[in-house]
Amino acid sequence: MTKLLKVFFVLFIATASISHCNPAAAFSLPERLTFDLTWAGIKAGSAVLEATDNGDTISFSSRAVSADWISVFYPVEDTAVSSLKKTAADKSTDDFIGMPHTYRLKTSEGRHKKNREIIFDQDAKKAVHMDFLSGEKVSAELHGITFDPLSAFYYVRKLPLEVGKSVYVDIYDSKKLYSVEVQVLKKEVLETPLGKFKTVLIKPVMKSDGIFYRKGDILISFTDDARRLPVMVRTKVPVGYINVILVGVK
Repeated sequence: MTKLLKVFFVLFIATASISHCNPAAAFSLPERLTFDLTWAGIKAGSAVLEATDNGDTISFSSRAVSADWISVFYPVEDTAVSSLKKTAADKSTDDFIGMPHTYRLKTSEGRHKKNREIIFDQDAKKAVHMDFLSGEKVSAELHGITFDPLSAFYYVRKLPLEVGKSVYVDIYDSKKLYSVEVQVLKKEVLETPLGKFKTVLIKPVMKSDGIFYRKGDILISFTDDARRLPVMVRTKVPVGYINVILVGVK
């Protein structure tokens, strides 16, 4: 059960990424998305994703917490914050809203804890990873514009997604640089607590300490419109499926 819950709650600490194509969709700022996290039809937690315009910077934040009944034996509180610097005409990111500057990850899952930060220097093509629990500090060279896991999730929402084609992105996480493939699988209609939506289904292929580290496919459904709302995230686990379902938009 512990392993199952751990898979469950990492779903919103890191998410998908893609390459440098011309964006087609746009999300609004500010934006607040709330989710129910369920397993076998039972609510086991909740999550919130927020995007905020701070003037010279843009921030994305993610927070996932366990339900009270789970917290009794396996409390979970995971947060991630990504900060992006705005750029003139956003020329460096193909009209994306900015370039990743810092990424902070803090997780508490039972007795397991993480407290890390990545500082990006996009001009110098370098990143510094700092682990505040172990004191470790590691530098790495980057190639082109590189995203952290959370900002990459928002970047994918601004891209055209064509069924049958894959897109790619450079993402730095867990002291490693990954070239992530995102497969665009199909379009389908989904019934959700917010109504019925036409959606596009994607499958990121990545292995890191975030959402794609776990075994089993991760499937993400975005609304097939300009908002690209993430209405559902699904993953197969040894016993059934874990679902992250959008229940509120503000």
